[in-house]
Amino acid sequence: MGGFSIWHWLIVLLVVLLIFGTKKLRNLGADLGGAVKGFKQAMKEEQSKSEPPAELPRQERTGTTIEGEVKEKQQG
Repeated sequence: MGGFSIWHWLIVLLVVLLIFGTKKLRNLGADLGGAVKGFKQAMKEEQSKSEPPAELPRQERTGTTIEGEVKEKQQG
């Protein structure tokens, strides 16, 4: 009750083929496939843009420490 059997789906497919024809359905499928491919390509490009750049080589440190003391905090 309420579920469709395979015969229902075959009849729907036959009606769709009769209304639209195979050429229009093939073109629709190709357009849909191209859109999905373009979407995936855009997602890959966006993901590669958001990745952090490779870490630059660090400069050698000389081992000097800068010491300081904060005596008062000035308010402007």
